[in-house]
Amino acid sequence: MQFLPLIEAKRDGGTLTASSLRDIVTAYTGKAIPDYQMAAFLMAVFFRGLDRAETAALTLAMRDSGDVLRFPPDPRPLVDKHSTGGVGDKVSLPLAPLLACLGFRVPMISGRGLGITGGTLDKLESIPGFTTALGSDRLIEIVQEAGCVICGQTERMVPADKGLYALRDVTGTVASIPLIVASILSKKLAEGLDALVLDVKFGAAAFMPTLEKARELAQAMVTLGHQCGLRTRALLTPMDAPLGRAAGNWLEVKEAVACLEASSAAKDLTELVLACAAQLLVQSGRSASLETAHETATACLASGAPRRKWDQMLAAQGADLPSVYERLALDHTAPSVAEIRAATGGFVAACDARIIGEVVRALGGGRLTKDDVVNYEVGVDRLAKPGEPVTPGTVLARVHGLDASQVQAACARIAAAFLISDEPPTLGSLIREVVCP
Repeated sequence: MQFLPLIEAKRDGGTLTASSLRDIVTAYTGKAIPDYQMAAFLMAVFFRGLDRAETAALTLAMRDSGDVLRFPPDPRPLVDKHSTGGVGDKVSLPLAPLLACLGFRVPMISGRGLGITGGTLDKLESIPGFTTALGSDRLIEIVQEAGCVICGQTERMVPADKGLYALRDVTGTVASIPLIVASILSKKLAEGLDALVLDVKFGAAAFMPTLEKARELAQAMVTLGHQCGLRTRALLTPMDAPLGRAAGNWLEVKEAVACLEASSAAKDLTELVLACAAQLLVQSGRSASLETAHETATACLASGAPRRKWDQMLAAQGADLPSVYERLALDHTAPSVAEIRAATGGFVAACDARIIGEVVRALGGGRLTKDDVVNYEVGVDRLAKPGEPVTPGTVLARVHGLDASQVQAACARIAAAFLISDEPPTLGSLIREVVCP
């Protein structure tokens, strides 16, 4: 295949055939296309886009680049959730065991961080012994036995997306609607799902800066999902402030466990976990209304069963549970910790999620290049939430870093992320819209 003419065609605004897109995916997966040429193609797509037919063709070609999961007959529906990513977004961690306790099977195929967005796999790999690398047979076995698994793509599952996902992160081509659609849906279609709920974020720290762009992305994914036989809905949620009170891999695991224990988790995290569960109960026909579904999910979370299911999933994926319990009991695991306190009283009017995400990445909690090694211990916790009252000396955040100088530099940046006002701010709802087919 001559790839250069296809790059030039897309660069000049041309439309590529389904056959050409399949050939591109096949050649890249077979290492016949070098990264530098694929980077040029991704940039051409970023600026020129793909139409609906091209996006569908790319998605299906990526799905078919490897194995599709085949689960045995079972009355439990196969469901999953995917987020377009945000700072502090650890919803997947408590949601998977909750869904398993609600009578679903959850083969949650997740990814690593993109840009300042934390990756679910990076969070889970902060857990001692936990493995995110599973073969298809073991993945299916755990889902059938435990009801849920959270892992990466197997070696033979959507291999095309692995290279493209990492390449997009370091070439400035993340925020492309057709590339996002193809990446997400190729993996979800390869799971053989019955229903899918999407959390499409917008705002300062989201790939989609505005509600309108988020709606466009959500509608594209919902439409294509249904065209491919997958019942799909999307929630549009803001990402101007971090979700929850922690950002950073191990710190987010701790908050996810707190959510499962219905203890000290932030209200917005629990609200979004329950909303996703309720949508899937309705989509799968297991609840007649969202109100009933929400009540069912709330009661299940409060029962403690999802917390026990979490431990079952961790053990099945190799986690050393005694070490996990020991680490959870620690106040912090990073070498250096410092608090940021309010200089004046009032109300938290804003907490800029983009600044928080950039600081966490700079501390080592994310990647600047494709080959960067993530530090699991660093990050930010005890974040004050917009709308909360503060007095002089109130803790606005706590920074976890590798040494005192790094932490102090981070504290100065994070202090600038907070805006304190005399009057309580007007806060919008967490779920702005639900996009249905």
